[in-house]
Amino acid sequence: MSRIVLQAVTKQFPDGTTAVQSLDLHVDDGELLVLVGPSGCGKTTALRMIAGLEEVTAGAIYIDDRPVTDVEPRHRDIAMVFQSYALYPHLTVYDNMAFSLKYRKVGKAEIKQRVAEAARILELEPYLERKPRQLSGGQRQRVAMGRAIVRQPRAFLMDEPLSNLDAKLRVQMRAEIAQLQRSLGTTTIYVTHDQTEAMTLGTRVAVIHGGVLQQVATPQELYARPANLFVAGFIGSPAMNLVDARLERDERSAGPAVVFGSHRLAIPPQVVAEHPALDQYLGRDVVLGIRPENMADAELAHNADPQAILHLPVKLREELGSEVQVHAAIGAAAHLSGGEAEDVRSLATMVARMNPKTAIKEGDVARVLVDTDALHFFDRASGESIRGGPVS
Repeated sequence: MSRIVLQAVTKQFPDGTTAVQSLDLHVDDGELLVLVGPSGCGKTTALRMIAGLEEVTAGAIYIDDRPVTDVEPRHRDIAMVFQSYALYPHLTVYDNMAFSLKYRKVGKAEIKQRVAEAARILELEPYLERKPRQLSGGQRQRVAMGRAIVRQPRAFLMDEPLSNLDAKLRVQMRAEIAQLQRSLGTTTIYVTHDQTEAMTLGTRVAVIHGGVLQQVATPQELYARPANLFVAGFIGSPAMNLVDARLERDERSAGPAVVFGSHRLAIPPQVVAEHPALDQYLGRDVVLGIRPENMADAELAHNADPQAILHLPVKLREELGSEVQVHAAIGAAAHLSGGEAEDVRSLATMVARMNPKTAIKEGDVARVLVDTDALHFFDRASGESIRGGPVS
């Protein structure tokens, strides 16, 4: 096992493009850390710099406190699993898995023992004499992982290893990778653009956007306390509803309320206590975040707080079996990043994940109960979460 540290690592290509900007990252012994972000965000470039396949423009990389920034890939003792599997088509499964050991002149007996053990763990024993073309996608991925396992490296680096598989097989392989990593206890950095994959696999998850690290936290922390608007909108499916709003003093409760369009929600005292900086935003514009799962059909609720109910015209009802997703107009501006002009802002549609027993249908004005204990607030200018500390 190994500890991997990146200190202010930057990658700038010859054309001036900065793929990774001043990345600080600490991966503990035995941890499975997931790098997640949209395509082109720099996560694969970061992984390749750790592997030594990309040169570092600035900063330093350490493995077990040993500087490896300028060390050749073969001397870093790291095994990489690629998206394309990168198997030799003319070699059998056994020979593909044994290739790196033969190259390192490991003894035949030890090679046989390591390959046999990896094949047992990955349930590849019946396929050792087959060629890659005779295997399914999932079996090829297992072979690629087996080739990494037999090396007994300090760490595994996995670059979107499941992206070529169908949805059902991805779910199965995701569970197998998680179990395998726990049983081996090998430090692993896993790259994906799929936030569901990231949340289910990672001990911690590092969210990257535009080459810049946005937040590193446990999956639950990312979901419950996103650091900024990008993380809030990226983590969660469907995405968090984000709407431009204003904080005002609520005359009935004497506490703050959030106002958007014709709607007003009183903010509970415990939420104010968790977000002490909100007081400094009274009379100011903010971005309000409400997760779809924190919106429910008020008709199915008991003793619903009238101050937490929105009356929303329903535009679309989607049946998903275990839930119903209701799309409703809210008569306020959707929050759009990038400085779009006001006249191109569409009125926001909020998505609510509701109990399948709901009778709400398209065309209704639905009574939607909001869990106001789970509201999120963000600074309009910086996009940072509003929680505590001084506000300029």
